[in-house]
Amino acid sequence: MTRITRRAALAAGLAASAAPALAAFPDRPVRWLVGYPPGGGTDVLARLVGQSMGARLGVPVIIENRPGAATNIAAEAAAQAAPDGTTVFTAGNETLVFNPALYKRLPFDADTGLRPLGLMARFHLVLCTRPQGGAATPADFLAAARTRMVDYASPGIGSPHHLAMERLARDLGIRLNHVPYRGLAPAMTDLMNGTVEAAVLDMAAGAEVIRTRKVQPLALLSAARLEGLPTLPTAREAYGLAGFEAYAWQGLTAPGRTPDDIAGRLSADLAASVAEPAVQARMREIGLDPLTGGPEEHRAMIAAERAIYWPLIKGLGLSLD
Repeated sequence: MTRITRRAALAAGLAASAAPALAAFPDRPVRWLVGYPPGGGTDVLARLVGQSMGARLGVPVIIENRPGAATNIAAEAAAQAAPDGTTVFTAGNETLVFNPALYKRLPFDADTGLRPLGLMARFHLVLCTRPQGGAATPADFLAAARTRMVDYASPGIGSPHHLAMERLARDLGIRLNHVPYRGLAPAMTDLMNGTVEAAVLDMAAGAEVIRTRKVQPLALLSAARLEGLPTLPTAREAYGLAGFEAYAWQGLTAPGRTPDDIAGRLSADLAASVAEPAVQARMREIGLDPLTGGPEEHRAMIAAERAIYWPLIKGLGLSLD
């Protein structure tokens, strides 16, 4: 028989009182808000990670799609939700980096209205041209843009795809003609049929058309080449742009006033879910790159990208008000 001394019992009691109070987490479903329609990369990522988190939290995680206003509709709903852990929101660079610079007034406070919980994944971006009659190499694209105005498509003003292309154009010293679409699918369709000359596509949505050469990939905007596209050069390699890299990335947030114990529980379960080998394997299958990092890394990513993109947005005179 194991004997428990009074000292051991007291130590155990103190340890229990110091541990996170898991019972503080509500025994109700978690609503996960997504600022895009069902079926896209953001939605698929939320459902993948949400399923794993739900198993850890012991409650269902229900995805609620609230598209519109460049994710601001969903962001406002998240910021105004009860800070009890039952509402979370996918917030990436479009919500927390670009929108505060694109809108003079937001329906939520981008600094205090949402509490970063941690990072989830990033989307690799690829500079592509139309399959027939377009630039066949990075050098061809640059030469064309130096002699005339090249049209390029994007999923919309202020999207990561749009701003990555404008950043690339600025760093190359060229000007391009932006043709915004309402979503990536129609932009990609017009690129394939040659209506527009170029676009930045993400690998989550565009992997198949890139690999099957229904569009012409020119350069990867990531820091290093992808295993699945080993012959595709990076923008650093193709254009000599030291330090250039651009992604669409996403993290998870809660209402800004969420208490520390509940936020800590959500952050821990998010990190554990993203670290699952099966979750990471599925992310890579759909063209995503898993990201590790908790609240501090999430905040650091926001600050670092604001330093890059806010001057770009101001210099372009972009506004969505």
